[in-house]
Amino acid sequence: MTKTSDTAARTSIEASALQLKLPTIRTNLDQIVEEAARHQTSHLDFLAEILATEVDTRNERRRARRTKEARFPRLKRLADFDTKHSPVNPATIATLAKGDYIKNGHPVVLLGDSGTGKSHLLIGLGHAACEQGHRVRYTTTAQLANELAEAQSDRQLSRLVARYGRYDLLCLDELGYVALDTQGAELIFQILTEREEKSSIAIATNLPFSEWHKVITDPRLAAAIVDRVTYNATIIETGTDSYRLKTSRGQNT
Repeated sequence: MTKTSDTAARTSIEASALQLKLPTIRTNLDQIVEEAARHQTSHLDFLAEILATEVDTRNERRRARRTKEARFPRLKRLADFDTKHSPVNPATIATLAKGDYIKNGHPVVLLGDSGTGKSHLLIGLGHAACEQGHRVRYTTTAQLANELAEAQSDRQLSRLVARYGRYDLLCLDELGYVALDTQGAELIFQILTEREEKSSIAIATNLPFSEWHKVITDPRLAAAIVDRVTYNATIIETGTDSYRLKTSRGQNT
């Protein structure tokens, strides 16, 4: 091809990429063309390469968007969890990281004392789900109860419950740290019912199931919530020894 025809072809490709909303091809066209020429890539391989580049970039943007939408308070990864100082079985975490429990709509419950890594694992599971393209939302139990109560006051409860029902994974943290009044517990029960056997929920709590009545004062409601979150659930006990406290003591010795 002549230089003139090369220029025309580039202009045409850029215009088509703009219309088809393929920004990576527009931005990296020169680099891709030079690399293809250097490796004497066939036309078919060249087409495969530019499309794969666009797909990879688009997937990366989607993963970043999913992570931002999840509203994690901080970023934690499953790979960074210290299994050497925890009773948690690494094989269990590796299995959950694959995300099959999300596809099956099964719950996950993380039980353990403060500082044992519950929130780390909860956020890590959520982040892994975002990386796989799932829609995820993180919130604390108290925040969710307050959000639902405000929506009920504004007559927007059904819309909010439906929105929470559409997330592939709901990460509910700190169940047990703040007592829920009857209204708050009933509202959260609505979320659990909306998601039951359809969409996954992962819960981190410092209380064994037998003590959930301490923060959910209606015993029948407490029993119903336990029933919802334990059916087909993976239950992980993170122990009683605070990793944060142990680390702090080690730094001060």
